[in-house]
Amino acid sequence: MSNYCLLSSRSSEVFALGVGPSAVCGVTGEYTRSVPSRVVVGCSAEDRWKARPHGGAVNRREAITQLGAGALAVTFLDRSAGRSAAVQQNQLPGRIPGLSDADEKGVRTYRRPDGKSGGHGVGWSPIIPYTFKVPTDWQEIPVSIADLGGTEIDLRFQSPSEGNISVIVAPVLRFSSELGDNVKIEDIGEPQKVIDAFGPEITGQNVEGKVRNMDVKKYGGRTYYQYELDVPHMLVTATAAGNRLYLLSVTANGRQWKKFAPDLRDIQDSFRVEA
Repeated sequence: MSNYCLLSSRSSEVFALGVGPSAVCGVTGEYTRSVPSRVVVGCSAEDRWKARPHGGAVNRREAITQLGAGALAVTFLDRSAGRSAAVQQNQLPGRIPGLSDADEKGVRTYRRPDGKSGGHGVGWSPIIPYTFKVPTDWQEIPVSIADLGGTEIDLRFQSPSEGNISVIVAPVLRFSSELGDNVKIEDIGEPQKVIDAFGPEITGQNVEGKVRNMDVKKYGGRTYYQYELDVPHMLVTATAAGNRLYLLSVTANGRQWKKFAPDLRDIQDSFRVEA
C-alpha cells in the first residue's frame, strides 16, 4: 500500500506528494528522488523517513497518478482552511450579528446584541443596548484600537458609496468621579462642553469653530445632543446612560454628502439607547 506525504518548499512555494521513497513536484510535474526531509510538513515520522533520498523506480503512469492525488490533497487542504477561517471569524468575540431584516424602504435596524463582549470591566455597568437605522448596503466592519476612539469604540459600519458610522461608549469618569451610576447627559454638561471634550477624539482634530449646528432632543425620557460638524461632513448624536456616554457619528466626504445627506441625517436621528 502506498504511503502519501505532503511536502512543501518554502523558497519556491511548491508542493510535492511523496510515495514511498520519492515525490512528484506539483508545479513542474517532474519526478524527483531527492526530497530533503527538512521540507516535509504535516507527516508522520514514518512518512518523513520514507521521503529521505534513496533508490526506487516509478514509472510515468504512477508519477501522473501521484501528481493528481497531490493536487486533490492541496485543494482539500485549502478548502478546509477556508472553512476553518470562516468559522473562526464568525465566532470572534464582539462580532455577533445585530441587524434586523430590511423593511419596505430597504432599511434595517441595528441593535447591540445582549451577548456582545466588551466594556464590562469591574465597577462598570453593562453596556446598555442601543439601536439605529442602517441602509441595506451598509456593512459592519472590524474595529481596531488604532482607530479614532481607541479602545472605547464599540462598533463601525461602512458603505463605500455613502459614508461611515461609528459608535463610541466612554466612561463618564472622564468628566467627573461624582456623577454616579445613573447619569443623564444633562449631568455631564451643556452640549458645547460635551462636543469640546469628545470632538477631537471623534474627528482627530480640534473642533473649535467647526460645529455648524447643535440641537437638543428628547426621546423616551432620555435627552440626546445632536451636532453637525464641518470635518468635512460629520453628524454626531450623544447621550448618557448608566455610567457611560454613548456617541454615534456619521461621516461622509463631499460627494457622499451631496447625494446622501438626508439618509445620513436619518441615521443620526434614529440613534437610541434603551431605557
